[in-house]
Order: sequence, then C-alpha cells, then structure tokens
Amino acid sequence: MPNIIGGKYKKTILEVPSKLVRPTAAFKREAIFSILESYSIKNSIEIYKKKSIIDIFAGSGLIGLEAISRGIHKSYFIDNNHEVIKVLKKNCQKICHENEYEIIFSNAIDSLDKKFLVEPSIIFIDPPYNKENINLLLVKILKNKIKTKNTFVIIETAINDEITIPEGLSLLKEKIYGKTKILFYY
Repeated sequence: MPNIIGGKYKKTILEVPSKLVRPTAAFKREAIFSILESYSIKNSIEIYKKKSIIDIFAGSGLIGLEAISRGIHKSYFIDNNHEVIKVLKKNCQKICHENEYEIIFSNAIDSLDKKFLVEPSIIFIDPPYNKENINLLLVKILKNKIKTKNTFVIIETAINDEITIPEGLSLLKEKIYGKTKILFYY
C-alpha cells in the first residue's frame, strides 16, 4: 500500500483500488513535488496557500492528497469509475477536512466545464497510458481559462505517447522514469 511521503500526513497509508489504477510511485511523487517547490521558490510563486490542485484521472488520489499534506488549500479529484471513487472517498476522509477536497464524478473532458472556485496552481493529468487524448484536455484547459499565469500543468504518460502542446504552454522540464515520462509545463 502506498503512503503519503511529505508534509503533515507523512507516512499515512492509503488504499488503492486493485487493478483499476496505476498509482504514481513514491519516488516519482517526490520528484514532482521537489521540482514544483524548487521552481516556485526560485520564482516567488505560491503553490499551496489559497491554491488548489486539479487531479485528473485521480485514481486513489495520491497526488492530490500529497498536495493536501504539503499545505495546498483544496484538491479537486476527477474520475469516472464508481469503484475507484469509493476508495478515493475513503482516502480523502482519512486525511482531509470536508472543505479541503471535492470529488467530481465525470469524464475528464466534461469535468473541465466546471468552475473551480479555488484557483489551481497545479493541474495533474495521469490518464490510462495510450487511452486518452491528452491534447484535447490541454486545449480545453486553456480555452476555459483553467490554467492561469502561475499554474503548472504536469502530465504523466507513457514514454512513447505523442503529445501536441497547444500555444499557451511552455515546457519547463521533462523527466524519464523507465517507460514513463513526466512533463512539466508552465
């Protein structure tokens, strides 16, 4: 079972819906938050206080819950599988206050029509490898003005996935871990 690796809920063990999700490994989560925190400190960007994370294809919620543990104001979790949502809700109730999270039962594209009341500093996209059109998600994020000037967009995907990045996103960093790549856009 995976656990939170940083912040006030460090070492809290979370459940994972078996065979339904591919949780982001601890060393990848550590790298993601280290890169985000380092860049935000160097550039005087607030990523936690009065900010939110949108965790698209949330699964067990590891990324959004890691952000809560590190001090982000709110996590929006998006998923469309009933079994996954049950486990996600248990994980949220284990470490969050009710006002710190919102679970959105929807497909990814439709969920981006929602008005997110707490401005996102992080949008994390981790779709089932080779099964979702990440390009459409990125276009909709920009079209609906969900990404603001100081929002990071992070994509975890298969190394061979081709992604066309729309105008309005700049590559900050790319990390390769075996068959996975993690792309950081700003």
